[in-house]
Amino acid sequence: MLLENKVAVVYGAGGAIGGAVARAFAREGAHVHLAGRTGGKLDELADAIRAEHGVAEAGVVDALDEQDVDAYVDGVVMREGRIDVSFNLIGYGDVQRPLTEISVNDFLQPITTATRSQFLTTRAAARHMTARGSGVILTFGGSGPQTLPGLGGFKTALDALEGLRRQWALELGPFGIRVVTLKTGGIPETLPEGFPGGEEIRASLRQATLLGRAATLHDVGETAAFVASDKARTLTSTEVNISCGAIVD
Repeated sequence: MLLENKVAVVYGAGGAIGGAVARAFAREGAHVHLAGRTGGKLDELADAIRAEHGVAEAGVVDALDEQDVDAYVDGVVMREGRIDVSFNLIGYGDVQRPLTEISVNDFLQPITTATRSQFLTTRAAARHMTARGSGVILTFGGSGPQTLPGLGGFKTALDALEGLRRQWALELGPFGIRVVTLKTGGIPETLPEGFPGGEEIRASLRQATLLGRAATLHDVGETAAFVASDKARTLTSTEVNISCGAIVD
């Protein structure tokens, strides 16, 4: 198994993407710690993973609270002895509207949330990873010159995260810690049933690809598990593009 006995923390595990990643990590042998704000969802996911013969533990954490994050990660390390993988997949609370129609607070919301949370969770993990001389930090979303109208501050948040990822990779590389971003270009499954215009959005996500199909939640989980594993030990300070050609590098 790719992640046998590795200790992984997944923030935002109560969401669709976070849940898919957590399941994939567990399938590959990791001890998965599910972090988020919704205890009920996390407990259900932990129970499901354990029923599948995986190892999982849920914990309620505010990924924007410095003391909460530090205490949580310290607690994981105290119980497990180390942390090998940290993946932040929390939502950013973005308001997607044209820039001329959006308030400054709504514009800044995803930028502040994304950068603050990623900084806090990465720093907390890095403090322990540096002592061991190894570790993997994953982020999600990606960047690049392509965008769409009406995204508010969301795309700017992703661009900011990539700048932060480069800085972390530069400073943590000498300690054997890899920092990698996964980007998809959109996952049709994440749109809830009954979402207004959902079918049209799903179709547009598929049509934007070169392969005629978009990434699935399973694809994200499997790719994340590979990137987090020692099989990908040469990957750092880069993006892994699993957009099926919707995003052209």
